[in-house]
Amino acid sequence: MRTSKTIYLFFLPGLLLYSVFFLYPTASAIFYSFTDWDGFSEAFQFVGIDNYERALTADSIFRKTVGNNLKFMFVVVIFQTLVALAFALIVLKNTKTTVFLRALYFFPTILSSVSVAFIWAFIYDPSLGILNRGLEAIGLGFLAQNWLGNSDIAIYSLAITQIWFHAGQMLIIFVAGLQAIPQEMYEVAKIEGANKWQTFRKVTWPLLAPSATIVVAYTTIQSFKAFDLVFAMTGGGPNYSTEIIATYIFGVAFNGYQFGYASAISVIFMLIIAFITFLQFKALRSDRVSY
Repeated sequence: MRTSKTIYLFFLPGLLLYSVFFLYPTASAIFYSFTDWDGFSEAFQFVGIDNYERALTADSIFRKTVGNNLKFMFVVVIFQTLVALAFALIVLKNTKTTVFLRALYFFPTILSSVSVAFIWAFIYDPSLGILNRGLEAIGLGFLAQNWLGNSDIAIYSLAITQIWFHAGQMLIIFVAGLQAIPQEMYEVAKIEGANKWQTFRKVTWPLLAPSATIVVAYTTIQSFKAFDLVFAMTGGGPNYSTEIIATYIFGVAFNGYQFGYASAISVIFMLIIAFITFLQFKALRSDRVSY
């Protein structure tokens, strides 16, 4: 019994850090979401659910940021997952070449978000960027445009940057999942005459579902929290076309001094992420069970 009590003491540092940096801020955000606090003065008034009503019914910019975030999320989740899985299948075997390629693909992940933002902002530059110059060099100059200045495509340009930034990280997760699949399963599929697509669909994908669940859920959270990348590349412009929920919360709180309203948006933001992640886990789990 004395040993068991001592073991519980090892949970205290983690519990303390979790409480200070997660539970307390979350509780504070929920509390201030029902007030008109400006973030600086000691005085504030309770406004009930007015902040939530404003966000959901009266704030057109907030609704636009939700739409932008969903577009960004869908593009990133779908294509980043596909790219990571495709490259994981290519570099699956442990050879010197594939190990080097894994490190090469993983390299962008260790860069800071601001550095990646500046690199890709230069690539997308309409005058000096290598993307437009490359298109002109191969005779596709008619496709050249202001990639971050066109409100119709700016959010998708940011999504491509996000995919390049984190696909290597997801690749490592897929490689680990693929290497954990017993080779006997592939041998049985081969004996039964399954082709490559049938083998992937009936063997690889069902057994890779746990890794895919992690990748999809983590990618979803990343796409909603891509504040630094968006803020450094476009600042939410042009005309709020790349404004996502995280950057809008920052603007409302630190530029508009409406911390109570920003807290309400943060709570809604948290619920959106939780709901989407729950649906993804349920869908992937059902997909796994169906096999």
